Amino acid sequence: MQAKRLITTILLSMSIFSVIDKSYGNSEFPNLKGIYFGQKLPGLISEVFAPDIVSINGRYEYGISFSPDLNEIYFSTQKEGGVASIHFSNIEDGKWQPIKKLKLTNGLKAGEMHPFVSRDGKKIYFTAYSSDFTDTKIWTANRTNNGWSNATKLDSPINDREVFYSILAKNGDLFYTDIFKSKTYFSAFEDGKYPKTKEVEIEFGLHPFISPSQDYLLVDAVAKDQNRKDKDIYVYFKKTDGTWSKPINLGSAVNSNYTETVPSVTPDGKYLFFSRYNEEEGLSNFYWVSTKVIERFRPK
Repeated sequence: MQAKRLITTILLSMSIFSVIDKSYGNSEFPNLKGIYFGQKLPGLISEVFAPDIVSINGRYEYGISFSPDLNEIYFSTQKEGGVASIHFSNIEDGKWQPIKKLKLTNGLKAGEMHPFVSRDGKKIYFTAYSSDFTDTKIWTANRTNNGWSNATKLDSPINDREVFYSILAKNGDLFYTDIFKSKTYFSAFEDGKYPKTKEVEIEFGLHPFISPSQDYLLVDAVAKDQNRKDKDIYVYFKKTDGTWSKPINLGSAVNSNYTETVPSVTPDGKYLFFSRYNEEEGLSNFYWVSTKVIERFRPK
């Protein structure tokens, strides 16, 4: 399968600020206060996150990250047939500011997606790729007084292959997806670098989200029901011997007969975010739900 087609299949079944993105369609951005855009907090049933503000019909939305203090949000979007871009908003003077588009590679790469703010808030990790959907690598940028520095490609054997969706544990270990192998990998953080890569020994799953203490791992994968072709979100729990449990489907509170992909958990550990492809023409919106839906499956 050609690189463009493979990456597109996975993606969609999956410090320079520009002007406000006109696709949001609001002449005046709504007055939103409080964490999570002031949205009503979800319970044990997943709900659309920030409809018509962040979750907007007519495009794909996937890959979302909040700063550790929850005062910033980063997420990626993509129009059908286009390349991905990262969007951003933050709280100033007590309210959320109009959403803007980030260009972290300063035009060096056409597509930018899957942002993840490090757990100390000092770096942002993301995926960038060329206009022909090749050279898909992990990039980073450092926080500055005015936003983010121009990004650079991560200097690591991780980027010897086509990779995406990088998530860091609290100790700095980095988990990611090897695109062509369609497997989850990780690289241990050693002396400020990522010198080695290793496959995560799980049964299946892509778009890994590792918990801060590495006690559980979320992935998406094609539903095991032979009559279905959509993806569901699963959780693995770390066992006392350091291996991973069997994959556990998160059930109807998260999964549906549509595809659910790209799971992530907020820095406060309270909410699970993911994309659901239930919009007309198979596009996706962000959904969120209490992480209690994960904890109820944790072995006693």
